[in-house]
Amino acid sequence: MSDDERQTRLRGDGLTAAEVTERLRRQIQEGLWTPGEWLREARLCSEFDVGRSIIRRALRNLADDGLLVLEANRGASVKLTTLQEVFDLFELRAGLYGVAARFACLRASQALLADIVKKADALIAASEAGASAEILIGQSEVIFSLMAGTASADTQAMIAAVRRKTRWHYSYMGLADGPGPFGHWRVMRAALAARDAAGAAEGARNILYYMQNEVSRVMLARGLGVHEPVQLAAPRRKAS
Repeated sequence: MSDDERQTRLRGDGLTAAEVTERLRRQIQEGLWTPGEWLREARLCSEFDVGRSIIRRALRNLADDGLLVLEANRGASVKLTTLQEVFDLFELRAGLYGVAARFACLRASQALLADIVKKADALIAASEAGASAEILIGQSEVIFSLMAGTASADTQAMIAAVRRKTRWHYSYMGLADGPGPFGHWRVMRAALAARDAAGAAEGARNILYYMQNEVSRVMLARGLGVHEPVQLAAPRRKAS
């Protein structure tokens, strides 16, 4: 956290750059900003009630994740994310999460592995109880973070980069209909408990492949990810 963010926290009167980044990320990925639309700093400062340094850092974060394009002397505009880009990112994420599950079996302590299995059980139970897609994805992110923590620093950095680019990227919409990937979660959970590295890796990859297919289906059904910008009718949500 930067010095200005610490001061903001101490005063208790504003958002950090990380928080603004996540709010804007959700707005962009929910279609509340259309491809090509400019994100004006003055407007964002007013909307989020923060200073320009916070907004500029958030915009840089989103540009690093491929959601915005920064142009000198012009500002930031929303990048059109194509279906192919999203598909490819989920393909990479599937491979990396398979690696994370494999390493968890090979390297995690018994206590850590037991915690991962316990959290997987809670996730499966939550899915059966009808928990919201957003809650389920949040739980899954915690589990994959624990597994990824057993990998090397370089592998963790690659996983983190791909996660940022796909985080909440229509994933919650992909869980709105259908059974979800929880059959694959059961396979991975059982393999983790048995320290079956190959089985856990396959289960993890299949979870992401399921989401890849669902996200692609949702994007096509909504006209998202095509090469021509789609004007969406949803009004922009104000920051709370």
